[in-house]
Amino acid sequence: MGIASPLSRKALLPVAMLGMSGLLLAGCGAAPEEDGATAGSDAPAVGTDNSDYTGCIVSDQGGFDDRSFNQSSHDGLMAAEEEFGISTNEAESTSPSDFTPNITSMLQADCDMIIGVGFLLGDTMKPIANDNPETHFMGVDVTDPEFPDNVKRLIYDTAQGSFLAGYLAAGTSETGKVATYGGAEIPTVTIFMDGFAAGVEYYNEQKDAEVEVLGWNREAKTGSFTGDFENQAAGKTNTTNFINEGADIIMPVAGPVGLGTLDAVTEANAGGKEAKVIWVDSDGYETTEQGEVILTSVVKLMGQAVQDVIEADLADEFDGEPYVGTLENGGVALAPFHDFDAEVSDEMKTELEEIKAGIIDGSIEVNSDYSPEV
Repeated sequence: MGIASPLSRKALLPVAMLGMSGLLLAGCGAAPEEDGATAGSDAPAVGTDNSDYTGCIVSDQGGFDDRSFNQSSHDGLMAAEEEFGISTNEAESTSPSDFTPNITSMLQADCDMIIGVGFLLGDTMKPIANDNPETHFMGVDVTDPEFPDNVKRLIYDTAQGSFLAGYLAAGTSETGKVATYGGAEIPTVTIFMDGFAAGVEYYNEQKDAEVEVLGWNREAKTGSFTGDFENQAAGKTNTTNFINEGADIIMPVAGPVGLGTLDAVTEANAGGKEAKVIWVDSDGYETTEQGEVILTSVVKLMGQAVQDVIEADLADEFDGEPYVGTLENGGVALAPFHDFDAEVSDEMKTELEEIKAGIIDGSIEVNSDYSPEV
């Protein structure tokens, strides 16, 4: 496994590692360790009655029920409410014009922590955070490195997990064609597509194969995008076109738009196709209604990271150092194969474990122009 892929990203902050057979909620690598309590103890060190602390969250335009990154981050805040007894507040955005008033409303509500979810909120959050240094902020998927110290950025090197997904897709495709597409053309989307295409390339190199990727050209940095995270009809059309071109595994990187992909694949399979979907951000088998067509998911453990940062803030251990989720620290992972577990060969499972180990030890380099800057 020492042959490097075309892709180089150094994993950071070793904590817990996730096996391919299932997901464990690993601790956030850059969040403070628990003080005075061991993992699995009955009560957190910060206690269970922190109602005087208010954690607040603002979604991007996908909303909190997007089955993706907004929902995962929101789940993390709800878990913190349950475990630590904090108060919560939230504001759901339906368009970018909502970002400023929503964050402002959270400031006016005297929130101790304001969580902005999504790359698109970064430009709005930065000046507000600069003007309010006593308030702590969390930026989920905010990749801009130039933020003040009162902002904790949670960023993810999803090229690593997507590399595994691309290798899996290439190795399980029956047609020799796989596909990916994005919602908005932003770095936190294209990094998935980059890793996926590179994983397919690596499979082709290792197996002397010629599996084709539709929807993304990694060298030219051009591909298929719907332009937003809402238009499920566009996602369905994109997917139908890919299937008609011969793709049998599709990875949408588009939040709720990906629900259109699930519809298209379900309909195609009812007509005799055998297409599958690779979901992103959350385990789509658990978060969508059509898990029977989901081969696996490239997961970002955003909920656990959100909860960990809130715990650190309660313990007066907040810092503005970014957390970078990787395969090594468990912030990024490939989800279980669920209904398709028996169809994924033992050989493929072993190869995926070996590739994962190679990425972690650096013998397989996974790099993308869209990997997060720290």
